Amino acid sequence: MLSRTTASAFARVARPATCTSTFAARNPLQSSRFARLQIRLLSQETRQAIDKAVGSAPVVLFMKGTPETPQCGFSRASIQILGLQGVDPSKFTAFNVLEDEELRQGIKEYSEWPTIPQLYVGKEFVGGCDILMSMHQDGSLAKLLEEKNVVVSGEETASPQ
Repeated sequence: MLSRTTASAFARVARPATCTSTFAARNPLQSSRFARLQIRLLSQETRQAIDKAVGSAPVVLFMKGTPETPQCGFSRASIQILGLQGVDPSKFTAFNVLEDEELRQGIKEYSEWPTIPQLYVGKEFVGGCDILMSMHQDGSLAKLLEEKNVVVSGEETASPQ
């Protein structure tokens, strides 16, 4: 299993086996307040797979569903924003995190970002849907995409005359 509770990990390392229950009562990590706190250890295999996925195209989106059939509103909005920005389809790829639970959890740890979708441009994490929306509105996403040369140029989109 890839996860373990912080409290049990702390207890095994910091507390000798002969420790009294008094220590456990004073240990703040043993309180119910921290019961949900988890440390996940991203396996080397998963990290390498995500590295490979992030490097598979200049623009990579980890999303719920596919670009043709997004499975959540945030993923749909992210695809629409990338479309409005004119991202070149040949420089874009998407990964459906719903198909692989390890990818779904691993990408959150990899980026240290708790939500999906997640956008990478030039192997660098940009953000989730809220960040994309903000960058789209203030023009910084268009600037980034142009700097990375991942948008369809005006000559490519113009119809032949």
